[in-house]
Amino acid sequence: MLRHSLLVTFFVSTLQAGELSFNRDIRPIFTKHCTACHGGVKEAGEISLILRDKALGEGESGNRAIVPGDPVQSELMRRITSKDPDEIMPKPKHGPPLADEEIATIRQWIQEGAEWEELWSFTQPKEVAVTVKKADWPKQVLDLHVLAKLEQAGLSPSPESGKAEWFRRVSLDLTGLPPSPEDWALFRDDAAADAYEKAVDRLLASPHFGERWAVMWMDLARYSDTKGFEKDPGRTVWPFRDWVVRAFNADMPFDQFTIKQLAGDLIENPEPTDLVATVFHRNTMNNTEGGTDDEEYRLAAVMDRVSTTWTAWQATTFACVQCHSHPYDPYPHEDYYRFMAFFDNTEDADLNDDFPSTRTANDPAQQAQATKLEKDIRAVREAINDQALAVTAQINDFKMLKAAATKASAATGGIAQNADGVFVASGTNPTSSSYTLTFPAESFAAIRLKILPESDDPKKWGGLAAVCGDFHLWIIKPDGTRQQIKLREVIADSLSGPFDPNEAIRGGAPGFGDYPAQRGPRWCVIVPEQAVVVEPGAQMEISIFHALSCNADNQPSILKKFTLEASNNPALVQFIASPEHGARWQQHGAMNGQLNAIPGTMVPVMTERSPKARRDTRVFIRGNRMTRDESVTAGIPEIVQPPQKTEGLTRLDMAQWLVGDSNPLTARVLANRLWAELFGIGIVETIEDFGTSGTPPTNLELLDHLSLRLQKHHAWRIKPFLRELVLSATYRQQSKASPELLEKDPRNQLITRGPRQRLSAEMVRDQSLLVSGLLSRKQFGPPVFPPQPEGIWKSAYNGARWETSQGEDRYRRGLYTYSKRTSGYPSFLTFDAPSRDVCTPRRINSNTPLQALVTLNDPAYMEMAQAFAKRMTTASPELPAQLQQGYQWLTLQEATPEVITALVALHADAFAEYNKNPADLQKIAPSAAEAAMVLVANTMLNLDSALTR
Repeated sequence: MLRHSLLVTFFVSTLQAGELSFNRDIRPIFTKHCTACHGGVKEAGEISLILRDKALGEGESGNRAIVPGDPVQSELMRRITSKDPDEIMPKPKHGPPLADEEIATIRQWIQEGAEWEELWSFTQPKEVAVTVKKADWPKQVLDLHVLAKLEQAGLSPSPESGKAEWFRRVSLDLTGLPPSPEDWALFRDDAAADAYEKAVDRLLASPHFGERWAVMWMDLARYSDTKGFEKDPGRTVWPFRDWVVRAFNADMPFDQFTIKQLAGDLIENPEPTDLVATVFHRNTMNNTEGGTDDEEYRLAAVMDRVSTTWTAWQATTFACVQCHSHPYDPYPHEDYYRFMAFFDNTEDADLNDDFPSTRTANDPAQQAQATKLEKDIRAVREAINDQALAVTAQINDFKMLKAAATKASAATGGIAQNADGVFVASGTNPTSSSYTLTFPAESFAAIRLKILPESDDPKKWGGLAAVCGDFHLWIIKPDGTRQQIKLREVIADSLSGPFDPNEAIRGGAPGFGDYPAQRGPRWCVIVPEQAVVVEPGAQMEISIFHALSCNADNQPSILKKFTLEASNNPALVQFIASPEHGARWQQHGAMNGQLNAIPGTMVPVMTERSPKARRDTRVFIRGNRMTRDESVTAGIPEIVQPPQKTEGLTRLDMAQWLVGDSNPLTARVLANRLWAELFGIGIVETIEDFGTSGTPPTNLELLDHLSLRLQKHHAWRIKPFLRELVLSATYRQQSKASPELLEKDPRNQLITRGPRQRLSAEMVRDQSLLVSGLLSRKQFGPPVFPPQPEGIWKSAYNGARWETSQGEDRYRRGLYTYSKRTSGYPSFLTFDAPSRDVCTPRRINSNTPLQALVTLNDPAYMEMAQAFAKRMTTASPELPAQLQQGYQWLTLQEATPEVITALVALHADAFAEYNKNPADLQKIAPSAAEAAMVLVANTMLNLDSALTR
């Protein structure tokens, strides 16, 4: 009620004072009533009220919607005040007319000159000095901003919390774990003036700090141990999770943290683990179901990367722009595809083998060696091909081969050569097919295969894959005898994608071509071991085979359109037979052997396609990949102040821009996210949307101060930034609120009291493990499988089953629990953890009866209750003292006599019940007394005081 009354009072006062603000007073009215028809998706009458030029310019009628300084001549005023149902805006079918107050506000704004403002989030943050009356309360500058708002509202801060309340809160917030008795005693007994600072420094230095904050980042990274969709098979990406934990523990500056994840493969002098960081954008879902279109799902992954980048770093609903211009914010439709171009030229595709991947060494000491070997192997392979291409470029006598006979397998339909010498397949597109082509033979030393797109229109490129799986060649002598020609090497126009061109002559898979979609003409040269001399009257037979082994998804990849040419120039035969060329291949093989000898895990990563194999990114009309428009180059929307460099932008340029000084959003978004993690609600509540349709900041001056502190003062380091927050007077307030405060600030948006919020799903589990004495503090490594209810996990196709971990892996922190997209860990889902199909910037906390059923009945929590009961029993000989000790372990608070009395009564009732029904003891404890204590422990783990921080 107070918030609304304050807004009304402020609204009236601004009208009287004549100091209207477009962002504060006008934009919300336009968004509510007008932009559905006059926005980005639709510009009725050629008027858009999200773009200044189109709002103040002439419309389709020739009239100006807004004439600064002249409401009478403004078509907008005539329409919103009209009584004619055909003239009034908005139309009756679109919504109610504007309220009188809204009309008066717009009239006054136009009268004052119709001053336009960019949305607050598109402007640079700025520091604003504030003054307060209660000058002895603030401990940080941020407290000044909070207190100034409270005083404006006629409110005062709450008293400072006690040591126990604050220490439990800050321990859970910074490490995700409640304090141990030893940690609590160390802080409780420290009477020094800097006791709070030392306590925070110990928590920030804890190895568990990175585990707690990695959970936040895993939601944004849509981290999962499986690929999603119907089959949802496993995928090895846990080294990325470990990289994130280590990055947070090392307090890696957020600008480096960003650049490594988005463009670690493009850094000039990368660290050994920088490629692992790029798993961030390999966490997209992949569809491995047979028969699916791999290009469709490759593009789905690329678009997910676009949306995730804008959600995680810019808090912008950029996915809207995939199909049309943004309805509320100034992002044109083309901007989406310009930004998509940053991700459209990575090597990965929707394949089963997770190509490309990097080896993560089991022994960190070997990681640098493994990374260097991979880099050197790529360099040697590219050098081999580049040198061969240089020789190929000198050959100018390739001649078109004219077939005397053609034959295709029955499934294909047929193959014929047209007048231009192009072979064109007809009929269906089977997953397995072969061509047999016969030519009059001439002596030759090289054969060139050119694969052509099915369409001559570049807008329609990106269709079916085209792969030459096997290429064989015979000479048929005049007497009918057949001689198979030994082929030595395949030289490709470019080395990109998962294919080794030489597999086309080795009988392997997949060979040479484009997969999952052909983006333009491709060619390769097949070189025999020696120049082939044929006698007159001989014939040459070429067999091209495309097998299902070319891909694993039943997707056709046959050659539909191609040419064959021959050259008798021996230059390539001589080059390939040279000792130098052979030595390079030997070097390549030796390095591969060294790499394979390093024990480790292969992890999918991002790498860029070679310049010769870049895809042509085009605008998809209405977001439909099948309907393509003009080509676009990589670029960044103008509204968010892109870098001065505009040509040849790379993913590295984009990543550097995200954390550069010109970007107005990234620091604000991160500061707001970290604030929300501690206070339960963001200064901008819609953490995921800083646009017009999101909620405005409750305290923009505070948000700007925090973003500048984070970016400038702390140089993007998160630990010192969090240190400021948790040591502030704002954070140290007690969370208890009077009825009056609850009425005036029910959601604590003004921060009239300390934060009080439910534990996250992982914290609920980790706390129970800690207080029960079961928690394993082991870090890193493959995911674990703690107990879960039977019958939950039944994987289709692959027969995978949930095999419960044994030993300490059974009691690892929640971060390390195996994450399956189609069947998440049940207790985590119940406590609001996401499935991570897509980027999740905000968990919406709930408090439901189902959560109580989990903590009371889940086998994992029952096991924790048994251990907790045993721990309490050994703490003291008397039941009340045992319960008091257990309550303090859970909450750091001393239980009231009423609480102890209730727990003792519960124990007595349970003891009596188990004595009557001893059969109920079997799965709980050996005796009625022990079983009763387990039930009480189970209840204590479910207390509201235990499940909040």
